[in-house]
Amino acid sequence: MKNTKLALFEGKRIRRLWDEKQEKWYFSVIDIISVLTEQDNFKKAQSYWTTLKSRLKQQGNESVTKCDKLKLQSADGKFYKTDVADVETLLRLIQSIPSPKAEPIKLWLAKVGYERIQETTDPEKSINRGRMNWQRLGRSTKWIQQRMMGQEIRNKLTDYWKDNQVKEKDEYAILTNIIHQEWSDLSVREHKKFKGLKTQNLRDHMTDAELVFTALAELSTRQIAETMKSKGLEENKVPARKGGHIAKNARIELEQKTEKKVISSENFKIPEKYNKKKLKY
Repeated sequence: MKNTKLALFEGKRIRRLWDEKQEKWYFSVIDIISVLTEQDNFKKAQSYWTTLKSRLKQQGNESVTKCDKLKLQSADGKFYKTDVADVETLLRLIQSIPSPKAEPIKLWLAKVGYERIQETTDPEKSINRGRMNWQRLGRSTKWIQQRMMGQEIRNKLTDYWKDNQVKEKDEYAILTNIIHQEWSDLSVREHKKFKGLKTQNLRDHMTDAELVFTALAELSTRQIAETMKSKGLEENKVPARKGGHIAKNARIELEQKTEKKVISSENFKIPEKYNKKKLKY
């Protein structure tokens, strides 16, 4: 299983994937080239890499042969096969590129390449890192606590799915959407559109209330699935609907008591008072 995560070097976005089997990060070579050559134009960075790759092959440099091709998300939102390399290979490639950024990016690669290994052996580091990142983005302590609580509940649900014949990614997404649609009356895509989001993580832009009801729906789903001993996609659709419906009933009751909608157009990019869209149930 590979996990995708963006990293930042001096404000530049660098795509990378974590390979759990190899226990190492693979970074986009083009993104590293763009930083080293201080070139924002993708085509020019690609051209530089094509020329460099050809020269290194002629010289018999083994670094080029150690570059793999993996699908990474491009600026247009689509996934394309892209040259990637691990930290060791990149450090060798960097030696072939004259750049004042060479030493800083070497140190950066060593640091971010080691972070995930630390987090694997000590999960608390990952938790603390997430908390610090959210704090830097201006999230409140209360919001962070709810976000982390919700993530733990989510993890327990996906652990159940994984152990009970539900396939990762596509089938996880199907069940997640059923749960979300059931409690919120919106699909995940519709909820993101309502908040004005595109590639961003929906949960990172949820309000306190949205996080709570999402967690309630997923907690209920897991407990019902465990009781029913559901296996596979089709059987797990039943607890997904039932768990989501429990949270929906709670949402409706709260909305009736407060006369306020739980689903919000608010995101952390655009405060709700500046978002003129109105939700229609």
